[in-house]
Amino acid sequence: MGVNKTEVDMLESRVEKISLMLEKAKIGDYVTMMARPKAMIFNNFIAGLARGFGMAIGFTILGALVLYLLRQAVLLNIPIIGNFISEIVKIVQDNLMQ
Repeated sequence: MGVNKTEVDMLESRVEKISLMLEKAKIGDYVTMMARPKAMIFNNFIAGLARGFGMAIGFTILGALVLYLLRQAVLLNIPIIGNFISEIVKIVQDNLMQ
């Protein structure tokens, strides 16, 4: 009851595929990071800062674009949008006077 050479070759092939999949998944890097909690906290902190900074920049650009488009709409004197914006301006001015 010996093991066939083909069975051994199949097992070697499967083990090699699994090894390549684990390498591609970077499991070793993940395990190393989990073993060093300070490094993981630092990496997550930096990632959070980058996300927050990106959101702030994105919101600023998007807000500026919206304000620019609203300003252009007022300059074109589109009745519906112009009336809406003038009402908003009146409300803001009334609140500033109080």
